[in-house]
Amino acid sequence: MTATANTAGARSGRGGAPFLYVVVCAAGIAVEVSKLITAAQERDWEVGVIATPVALGGFFDTAAVEAQTGRPIRSAWRRPGDPRPFPPPDAVVVAPATFNTVNKWAAGLADTLAVGTLCEASGLGVPLAVLPCVADALAAHPAYRASLERLRGMGVRFGDPYAGEGDGDGGRGEFHWERALDLLEPGDRPQETPLPR
Repeated sequence: MTATANTAGARSGRGGAPFLYVVVCAAGIAVEVSKLITAAQERDWEVGVIATPVALGGFFDTAAVEAQTGRPIRSAWRRPGDPRPFPPPDAVVVAPATFNTVNKWAAGLADTLAVGTLCEASGLGVPLAVLPCVADALAAHPAYRASLERLRGMGVRFGDPYAGEGDGDGGRGEFHWERALDLLEPGDRPQETPLPR
């Protein structure tokens, strides 16, 4: 299914394609964010990347991502009078989503452009999909569990949790980037992962 179908005909990007914001947080798996961008572009999305300040500081290849999207990566607030570098989003994906970002978003602490964008998108009813990358010890924290419940109550969809642990063969398990795009599909949306117990 194309992105046009995903957003019920919304067209905000160049050439009328729907526009996807990808919010990238500071987790090691962020080095592979180009996989998500490629998958989104193959589904006819235009993509703009917003990174947390820490993620922008070396968690992924910023030059490669800017070349892939054809747009600058955003991390800082615009100054009054500056043009908007991205059109309004038709959907937002947060991948990888860290413990810190999930908790700040749920609490409404918009202290970075990334979290402020998520808070605003939630209030505007923009479809949101999240791929958490949170260690098991942090995922067990009561604040995180409460944040997941609050965000789910706001209509945010979550993919399988990813702790970045080994897959048994000495490598990391697979991070399912395309799952975020599947969660944006209308109608027959995939079953969400249950909250951790």
